[in-house]
Amino acid sequence: MSHLANAGAEARCAPASRLLLGTSLVLVAFNLRPVFSSASTLLPEIRETLGLSGLGASILTTLPVICLGLFSPLAPRLSRWIGTERTLLGAVLLLACGTALRGLPSIPLLLLGTAVAGACIAVGNVLLPGLVKRDFPDRPALMTGWYTMALCAGAAGAAGLTLPLKHSLGLSLGGALAIWALPALLAGLFWLPQILSRGSQAGQLRPPVQSLWRSRLAWHITLFMGLQSALAYCVFGWLVPILRERGLDGVTAGAVVSMSVMMQAGACLLAPHLAVRGRDQRAINVGLSVLAVVALLGLLFAPLWSVWFWAALQGVWQGGLIAVALTVIVLRARDSHVAAQLSGMAQCVGYLLAAAGPLLVGLIHGWTGGFAWSAVLFVLLGAGAAVNGWFAGRALHV
Repeated sequence: MSHLANAGAEARCAPASRLLLGTSLVLVAFNLRPVFSSASTLLPEIRETLGLSGLGASILTTLPVICLGLFSPLAPRLSRWIGTERTLLGAVLLLACGTALRGLPSIPLLLLGTAVAGACIAVGNVLLPGLVKRDFPDRPALMTGWYTMALCAGAAGAAGLTLPLKHSLGLSLGGALAIWALPALLAGLFWLPQILSRGSQAGQLRPPVQSLWRSRLAWHITLFMGLQSALAYCVFGWLVPILRERGLDGVTAGAVVSMSVMMQAGACLLAPHLAVRGRDQRAINVGLSVLAVVALLGLLFAPLWSVWFWAALQGVWQGGLIAVALTVIVLRARDSHVAAQLSGMAQCVGYLLAAAGPLLVGLIHGWTGGFAWSAVLFVLLGAGAAVNGWFAGRALHV
């Protein structure tokens, strides 16, 4: 605990260093989502150029989400072994390598690069919130806001800019995928001074919460997190192909998804404040789950001229849903130690569950030749999120 206080005090005493640290964290956060939406934007071209099957497309959109679940437990161990700063630097640089590897004209290398990138994103997902809490103890809300907006900006930028960059710069398909390695390298350069100035700070080993995996409330929270994440990654992985199949050109479809993801940023800032004002979070959890699905159905079936409207609504509701799911983890834990353990459980199991969403969308498209029957999947995911969100929203502690 003393080292955490010293780190926070050190940051407060050096405004320039603190500004560099904050900028570095935001840049790292920006790079934790482009892998998902850049491949989604180019999915028709990837299938045509590389001969990727429908099953292969499903695996490509699902693989990074699986890696989020599989590699999340690795982050705390690496942090204890070599220090948080070095672990994060290694993750960012490996993320750049994995993203660049996706640019080579080979299906195995495309999948390998995606898996490497997904593993690195998992490590970043786990480490960044702890760094924000450690180094900005007096401004957690401000830094969390910037961190969340950077996540949304990364996803939105990759969705909206990948095709325009490909056309304007005359890039090949591989070049358009690999170009997102450049901001990851930039983030690594900005993070390097943290290694030089602080060195390696190993974390304290604390015992696990033994009863957590036997707690019904913890499982409701985990399932709520996983099912709402499944909806979110269906949007990241398949909304651009859905809109392109409905008749939009690739650039417009990417712009629609980019706008939708940016709408999530505002909702992520507002929803937690609304969630904590009530006696509990049952109503907001259920309401957002239902509204997110309604907006997705609008994107599937409403007239094409209205997709901007439905995309904006989907962004607001989905962003709010993501934010309240993370808020519930904090509210249901009695202390930071339980919150960290509960977050690890929710991310590990939740992301593995979430991986089923984009995989099933791809399989449904392969079986039926279209996306219409995906509506059944969206309704089932939303209903599951609503039910578990109701139980997770009760004013109890794990």
